[in-house]
Amino acid sequence: MKFRRNPQAAEFTVNLTPLIDVVFLLLIFFMVTTSFSQESRLAINLPEADAGSPEQAEPRIDVVVDRDGGYLVNGRRLANNSLAALVSALESEAGGDRDLLVVLAADADARHQAVVTAMLGIERAGLSRLHVATREIR
Repeated sequence: MKFRRNPQAAEFTVNLTPLIDVVFLLLIFFMVTTSFSQESRLAINLPEADAGSPEQAEPRIDVVVDRDGGYLVNGRRLANNSLAALVSALESEAGGDRDLLVVLAADADARHQAVVTAMLGIERAGLSRLHVATREIR
């Protein structure tokens, strides 16, 4: 017995060209719309919490940010809390020595903006050696 083939029955094929086009378009879309963020980091030398006090104290400037955002430079409270007053006080305490160590101590409840303003004032005064004071966690 011989079966006849139906000449109208063709093989089914899947055309992948539209699928590849869609994948490439999605790839191009994501490449174009992706934004890359570059984070800047502050170069701050944090003291170690378990280190003892240094044997010989080097000259330094102490900047304290209190709970209300007020500034104290070497124990003297500034008349106002402006950036210009802070820069002026730091420049007068430094006396032209740009290599002095500056220790920044901030109250735990101080506003973040006050601490950042203190860092900005230290930078604008031309002082580059900044340490942030911490206390040991027990």
